[in-house]
Amino acid sequence: MRRSDPEADAALTLHAAPYPYALPAPLVFRTAAMPARARYERHRHAWGEFVYSFSGLMEVQMIGAQTFLAPPQFGIWLPPEVEHIGLNRQAATHSSLYVDAALCGVLPPRPCALAVDPIARAVLEHLREHPPAQPARPEEQRLMQVLVDRLTQARAIGSYLPRSGDPALAAVLAALEADPGDERSLADWAAQVHSTERTLARRCRRDLGMGFAEWRQRLRIVRALPRLEAGEKVASVALDLGYASASAFIAMFRRVTGATPREAGRAQPMTDSG
Repeated sequence: MRRSDPEADAALTLHAAPYPYALPAPLVFRTAAMPARARYERHRHAWGEFVYSFSGLMEVQMIGAQTFLAPPQFGIWLPPEVEHIGLNRQAATHSSLYVDAALCGVLPPRPCALAVDPIARAVLEHLREHPPAQPARPEEQRLMQVLVDRLTQARAIGSYLPRSGDPALAAVLAALEADPGDERSLADWAAQVHSTERTLARRCRRDLGMGFAEWRQRLRIVRALPRLEAGEKVASVALDLGYASASAFIAMFRRVTGATPREAGRAQPMTDSG
């Protein structure tokens, strides 16, 4: 989990959970535009929650466990009774689908990031543009149930950008987070932390569920998204993240996300309300 920065945390704008005691219906959809450095205070609830970011990067910290990060290609699933904090370091437009505990049996039993397929994304976009009434009309209830059905079939990937408790690997990941453009190889990093390339590679697979190169690519995606949404030039972002050319960065970005940096940057204005 990312270390807490008391001075930075003090600057966060606190928000209360919208439904502190009970849901008004078995399925409830809510969307909100959050300013930079906004934080939902520590809370838990008796129902499940699927968090999806239309723009920006949502971060959910599980109390006593890992931190989940989700760019717009993924959402975060929180089963009932999971204590957590939600925050975004840049402005973000996000939504939550709240799911009554009785309907959560078909969804993952543990917190995880879920890949959002085109059908689920289209439903989310429709619900954002046409927020369901309270109480929801029958056709709105059916649409939210379609979203639940898609999430039951979604690919669970744990955290989009997982962490490691291993001291050597954690030191490497922390250094990369501080400088995502660092191009040193895994062998170079192994020497830096007095380990071997084979040992670090094995720990990547064990703790991260992926190779070192993929984790670094995901980190760069996470760091690129808010800059692209803010209107920065693709070439400038690419060079800062360690790519020799914009074309190399664009190829990686498309391969990982299915969209070009320019498409991702204009996907949704960060000032959208709802």
